[in-house]
Amino acid sequence: MSRTSLHTHGCRISDEWSYRGLRAAVLENELLRIVVLLDRGAEIVEFRYKPLDLDPLLRLPREIRNPHQGVPSIYANSSTYLDYYVGGWQEILPNGGPPVTYKGVEYGQHGEISLAAWSSEVIEEGPDQIALRCWVRGLRTPLRVERVMRLLRGSAVLHFEETVTNEAGEPLDFMWGHHVAFGLPFLASGAKIATSAKTLLVHDEMTGFEPRRLKLGQRGAWSHAEAADGTMLDMSVIPAQDQASGREMAYLTDFEGDAWYAVTTASNERAGFAMRWDADVFRYLWLWQELSHATGYPWWGHVYAVALEPWTGYPTNGLNDAIARGTQRTLQAGASLSTTLTASMYAGLDKVTGVHKDGSAY
Repeated sequence: MSRTSLHTHGCRISDEWSYRGLRAAVLENELLRIVVLLDRGAEIVEFRYKPLDLDPLLRLPREIRNPHQGVPSIYANSSTYLDYYVGGWQEILPNGGPPVTYKGVEYGQHGEISLAAWSSEVIEEGPDQIALRCWVRGLRTPLRVERVMRLLRGSAVLHFEETVTNEAGEPLDFMWGHHVAFGLPFLASGAKIATSAKTLLVHDEMTGFEPRRLKLGQRGAWSHAEAADGTMLDMSVIPAQDQASGREMAYLTDFEGDAWYAVTTASNERAGFAMRWDADVFRYLWLWQELSHATGYPWWGHVYAVALEPWTGYPTNGLNDAIARGTQRTLQAGASLSTTLTASMYAGLDKVTGVHKDGSAY
């Protein structure tokens, strides 16, 4: 049953909103406002830090469309995700990357739950704490995902509790990730990435994905890597929009202690976004950069974006490649995998050296 908070202070929640025919939920407290499109993969399209009226998430200059209305110009499994992509934060399962066929199932780009309608219910509602439970089953695969999102009074931290369950009568392989992308105005002045990852793996050749910032296929210590021209490049530095050029796809791993990252802007406010997660589940952090205003489909010359995405495996070649490299996750029949993660905003930190268990950066 849908619910809306009757009080107007502290934590508030409502899952009675609608946007272009899409069910939406709004979670907020004194510091954060979170908008979740339940009928579009429980996608987070707003993560607003109220003290600065700042949303770090990427938002492309195109409409948010309802994937359950209208007719696509071509029925092709390769492009549905990108056809509807506007930035933001998507949860992805069971395929990371281009279309693949696995156990007789054809998966499109980034799997099958990121545009599906999720069910939901408000499970906690009060000025001190709110919680929304969302769940979905794969359209073609008997994998069930459940997510609980929680906000506490006076805290700029969104808490996640998640479980993936294999409802099949046989083992299933999968890739699971959180596709979190950042854009303007958050990155306009540039930013720095801090993380507990120690190793950087650079993706090899990707057709049409040029010009690359780094020499292809290299492995080294985070954060310096050999650039395409042979010089050394500090990948912890995100160049300002007016200095940006190139594209990159890489993976961070070998986390020291707790897995976390933080992106801190070079603006006067030193605002930032931080995540902390379980490295035993999400063993890789994908780093995707579009800094060259790439032309043609789907970016059309106007994308300045950086994504930092916790994933269970790599690379972004799809599930079959992950299986070949042994980086997929496998659930036996009836088994579940549970985990937690946090996402937060902050300001006034020149350098982040870690993320507390409660999700706050320091």
